[in-house]
Amino acid sequence: MGRQLFGTLFGNTANRVPASWLVALALFAGAPTAGRAQAATISVANAAPAALVDRVGFVMSRALADSAFPGAIAVVGNHNGILLERSVGHLDAADSTAPSLHTLWDLASLTKVVALTSVMMQLVEKGLVKLDAPVQRYIPEFTGRWKSRVTVRHLLTHSSGLPSWRPLYKETTSPADALALAIATPLDTVPGAQMVYSDLGAIIMGEITRRVTKTSLDSYATNHVFAPLGMNETFYHPDSTLRALIAPTEIDPWRQRHLRGEVHDENAYALGGVSGHAGLFSSASDLARLAQAYLNGGTLNGKRIWANRTIQQFTHIQNHRLSHRALGWETANGANSGGRFMSAQAFGHTGFTGTSIWIDPGNDVFVILLSNRVNPTRENRRISSVRTALADSVMALLGRPNSLSPGAR
Repeated sequence: MGRQLFGTLFGNTANRVPASWLVALALFAGAPTAGRAQAATISVANAAPAALVDRVGFVMSRALADSAFPGAIAVVGNHNGILLERSVGHLDAADSTAPSLHTLWDLASLTKVVALTSVMMQLVEKGLVKLDAPVQRYIPEFTGRWKSRVTVRHLLTHSSGLPSWRPLYKETTSPADALALAIATPLDTVPGAQMVYSDLGAIIMGEITRRVTKTSLDSYATNHVFAPLGMNETFYHPDSTLRALIAPTEIDPWRQRHLRGEVHDENAYALGGVSGHAGLFSSASDLARLAQAYLNGGTLNGKRIWANRTIQQFTHIQNHRLSHRALGWETANGANSGGRFMSAQAFGHTGFTGTSIWIDPGNDVFVILLSNRVNPTRENRRISSVRTALADSVMALLGRPNSLSPGAR
């Protein structure tokens, strides 16, 4: 039984999962069901299969035992809602509060899809932004070698030629100066030559949304995406009264304090806390609502956020020659954090603080993992194997036989 489950879940991907996990998983698979009860919160709805509850519980408990994070929550669901949630650990070594569906997490780069891409989808749908228009149409001062050739599509697919990052927080002293420096940053390559994941590109896209909508990114996202979806636990700059609900992140060596309710990303902090690349806080409950809207073709509870054709447009690979990136989103390729068993329609994203979301319309499944793996330090890098193990454990049970394998795309 253990050998069979090992092969089903991990196949030839053992190099991505710690050996201790594989041994424990084999033992777990042959253990009596009664022996697998875990002392952590489980909330099951819609008759989630018992095997799914067991497997998700095992992955999460094992990750906690391996010190992948102080605390975390995994949520699995479909277009009807949450099938199960599993939380483990505590918010912090000094805080015995267990994570819940309403714990607020620093999403880090999930901001790029939950806020920025969600807004860009609406602006493109309304004709206010053209994907193949030059960035200079919206930001005239975006000038320099090759920059006249950079389009919005290039920014959304991380193929603009911009470098991945620069320490704006060390080079400037105000949000306006940090933004100006991001816009002035020279390209490394000709646009469209290669894919380089770029925070700078997302920062510039955030500025495009501000100029087109004539309001801040956080205001537009709240009024046109989050509020209509009932995502009342999703925002930039969480109020200090919510501190007890927020999972602390790093003891930041730059700011010389333990961060709680303050954006972890230094450049987002330098930009005033609101940016296209980072800064958003949210809960598992709210992200489940977002995933439901995607699986329901852009609607939730009678509120339409996007047309289904817009979802299709933004979640399909744009340039197979360069990468498996869609517009804003990453797509499942059998080798990334989406694991091996998601369909070719699946899309998702990860965040530096230990967050991830994957949505698979082909299997009507979403998998959310929220953690504060950077607490107390970003040097803890065990989260990658947890993401893969969770996705594979879920999809081995809920997926149809159309799974991907590395190199399938």
